[in-house]
Amino acid sequence: MSEIARKPKTSRLSRKSLRNHRRSKKIGLPPGTLIHVGAESEEKVVVSVIDYDSTEVSESEITNIEDLAKYKDSKAVTWINVSGVHDVKLVEKIGEIFNIHPLVLEDIVNTSQRTKIEISPDYAFMVFKALEYKEETAEIIPEQLSLILGKNFLLSFQERPGDPYDPIRQRIRASAGRLRKSGPDFLAYSLIDASVDQYFLVLEALAEKIEMLEDRLVADPQRELLAHIHSLKVDMIFLRKSVWPLREVINRMSLGDLGLVQDSTIPYLRDIYDHTVHVIDTMETYRDIVSGMIDIYLSSVSNRLNEIMKVLTIIATIFIPLTFLAGWYGMNFKDMPELNWKWGYPMVIGVALTISAIMFVFFRRKKWI
Repeated sequence: MSEIARKPKTSRLSRKSLRNHRRSKKIGLPPGTLIHVGAESEEKVVVSVIDYDSTEVSESEITNIEDLAKYKDSKAVTWINVSGVHDVKLVEKIGEIFNIHPLVLEDIVNTSQRTKIEISPDYAFMVFKALEYKEETAEIIPEQLSLILGKNFLLSFQERPGDPYDPIRQRIRASAGRLRKSGPDFLAYSLIDASVDQYFLVLEALAEKIEMLEDRLVADPQRELLAHIHSLKVDMIFLRKSVWPLREVINRMSLGDLGLVQDSTIPYLRDIYDHTVHVIDTMETYRDIVSGMIDIYLSSVSNRLNEIMKVLTIIATIFIPLTFLAGWYGMNFKDMPELNWKWGYPMVIGVALTISAIMFVFFRRKKWI
């Protein structure tokens, strides 16, 4: 059996993702006060812009935030991506340029925000969780993603620097397909669809760990496996909290009453809604399996104990008549007739072996051993 099969690496959430950093500093402050809630970071916030239509694409990295104002009324589709939300001054300045409500900006810099959608007359605000599975550490890394969909622009805010949407950028650069010909609503769909695809990768990794853990539970139930089961349960709880609200977000976008979403995009949103339901169904199945693993562990331990007790009981049963013979002839009576018999000792040994053999054969025919 391989090392992986013997010692399954159960995925776990990053402990940093389970903490609400600096949330206590928000107590008593007025609504709309921007305070970053999340893991501390000293990395530079990168603001990139892709401005495109069916014929042209232009890309740039913004160093002066004031330069974003020219994209506010652009006739092309403008995708502004902010990598890192720990610089609250920068986020606040972007909000001023695009007339974003302070409460929305407050949700953007709060990385423990619940998945949701909020509709305003000029834009729609969406926040959800993207998940990445690190094979090296068997760790699920969550990241909060916030989208602000306007009539001709899309603002995306990533929790930390990185480029999880590079394939979408490549599609924009490489072709004049549907993404280039559609509006920012289709771009928002593409970003959500990429995140949902990552959910499937996480579920596949969890499925492998669950399968190996089940085999281990049946073959060799050890106490250390309880820690793996607990870790899986934490993962399933977090997945449920992330995916269930996303279904409602996508359903709200696909109803057709949101003026910012074109009718041509609605079928694609319904398709991703089906994918989300599939993720939820799979996740619920895995959650039931993980919950039943405790019962498997207890049953395996009980069966193992029963096997041990059965062997010990059979051994003790075989020794009962032998103990009787030893006790009988261990009595200290002076006139026991067999004590002075020449063949008494060999006879007792023969009787003991015969009784043991008869009992062993009897147990084997009963299939007790």
